[in-house]
Amino acid sequence: MSVETIKNEMLTMSQEELSMIIHYAQRIKQVSATATFSVGQEVIVVQKTKRRAGVILKMNAKKAVVRMPWQGRTASVSVPYSMLEAA
Repeated sequence: MSVETIKNEMLTMSQEELSMIIHYAQRIKQVSATATFSVGQEVIVVQKTKRRAGVILKMNAKKAVVRMPWQGRTASVSVPYSMLEAA
């Protein structure tokens, strides 16, 4: 099934059906992120103007705790999975 087909089908759906699709898509993104990353993995934290290397210390439902350099020392920062890339 192509994205174009899905878009056309979504145009015919009710608000309730669209809300359900959004909910399912968000759940799939969460599952995909936890399958992609793991504790101890080296990652790159991508921000608008910079990229920093770090290591995942803990994985929560929506964010990972990443140890990375921060203002001359090391800090543990909670980072959304959408901002992470595998190193």
